[in-house]
Amino acid sequence: MHNSRVLLAASVGLCAVIGIWGVADPASLLTVAQRIVDQYFTSRGWFVMLSVTIMLLFCLGLTFTRFGDIRLGADTDRPDYSTPTWIAMLFAAGMGVGLLFWAVAEPLTHYHFAQEALPVPIAAEQALLAANFNWGIHAWAIYGTTALTIAYFSFRRGTPMLVSAPVKNLFPDEAWANAVGWISDFMAIVAIAIGVAGSIAMGVFQVADGITVLTGGTSATPLLVGVVFFLIVAAYIPPLLVDLGSGMAKLSNIAMAIAIALVAYTVILGPSEYLLNSIVGGIGKYIAEVIPRGLQTFTFYGSETSKWFRDWTLTYMVWWIAWGPFVGVFVARISRGRTIREFVLGVLVAPTVFSTVWFGAFGGVGLYEAIDGQGQLLAMTQTNVERMTFALLDRLPLSGLTTLATIAAAFLFIVTSVVSAAFVLGMFSTGGNPDPSVKVKLVWGGLLGILGAAMILSGSVQAMKQLIALGALPFVFITVLLLTCLVRALMLDGAKEPAHADR
Repeated sequence: MHNSRVLLAASVGLCAVIGIWGVADPASLLTVAQRIVDQYFTSRGWFVMLSVTIMLLFCLGLTFTRFGDIRLGADTDRPDYSTPTWIAMLFAAGMGVGLLFWAVAEPLTHYHFAQEALPVPIAAEQALLAANFNWGIHAWAIYGTTALTIAYFSFRRGTPMLVSAPVKNLFPDEAWANAVGWISDFMAIVAIAIGVAGSIAMGVFQVADGITVLTGGTSATPLLVGVVFFLIVAAYIPPLLVDLGSGMAKLSNIAMAIAIALVAYTVILGPSEYLLNSIVGGIGKYIAEVIPRGLQTFTFYGSETSKWFRDWTLTYMVWWIAWGPFVGVFVARISRGRTIREFVLGVLVAPTVFSTVWFGAFGGVGLYEAIDGQGQLLAMTQTNVERMTFALLDRLPLSGLTTLATIAAAFLFIVTSVVSAAFVLGMFSTGGNPDPSVKVKLVWGGLLGILGAAMILSGSVQAMKQLIALGALPFVFITVLLLTCLVRALMLDGAKEPAHADR
């Protein structure tokens, strides 16, 4: 209990310091963040890419071994949720508002960069590949490794759903085990808090710009951004006062249904043949290059390409690592009763397929307009990325309705993410308490709001990404440690008895 109180005080204190610093002097915080992140990415970028690729190969490899038959739980347990509901829940938790924000902006930003050096068709193909890679199976391998480790130890060995629980098993000395476990939970808390705060800021920017589009404005004013921010905080505080029930899952499923409807709407009412070709071609290119791309560090491509690689791919990989403990606990909680094989295929494959369809549709419209149209969306990548999804929808019928639906989905994704994150942070910071007090959840809800405000005041999406990377850097090593814990546990348990799903 003493260690739990120290952990709560230390993690709340550090997050409060970072949040207040970001609100009081965002420029200096950003300068420090950029210096640390740039140095780390320059010297350890290879380690990040190698680590996430090993996680991917390990997870996929498990499905071909006898360990894939092991159930996450007792051998007689069966899943609590149907497979479609389970996939929708884990996808909403793992991606959420980010996909809405970057649907058009990211592929076109990559295309804007690539067209300076490559022929148009290759530049477009590489732009779509880059977006699919950044949001694809490597991200879900990070989530899957973290979630699978936590689920295995929790459901098979009865440990608390904490990052520290598997880590402690690596150290026979109790003092070392407790020290490394404490540090692991502390790093996980900081990574979650700063990562979720970035999503708050991203969602605020998008909702504010969507409202501006609906009201005929040119750009979101600081006043409107502030109003949207306070509305979001006001929306997520009341759910923190009650138990984390099925309401959050229902809201996530509504947001996910809106996202699916937006994809179908875009493909049907947009240049359908072009978009279907874009989706199929994008999937093929991604499958062909996904593993080699995971080990690509762009060493020999010059400073501009190296900077692009750091600003996008490396930042994304670290961003997913920041979300790893949060999404990991959530996915672990809803996966009891599934075999490791079912878990890996569901967590890695299904969301990746949806992401490639998503970028193939929205990115395809953007590339179509950039190559065969007037290029207004392409120009917007340099001035207002927050508006690009809405600008695309404005080119299709019923734009008012779809803009409103996008705003609603973004709002729901933010609220459900923050409520779930405050719950997980409360659980982590109180030694694994499965029902953290309302007071603790409110403290974390307030701190997430302060950190979100610091992200907003940083002044740009790129600055926000730097701050998220800063918070996640220490946790990169913990994810590798978690993978080691899982491998060791499977080897030890597998040596005792054969692995079977049904006995």
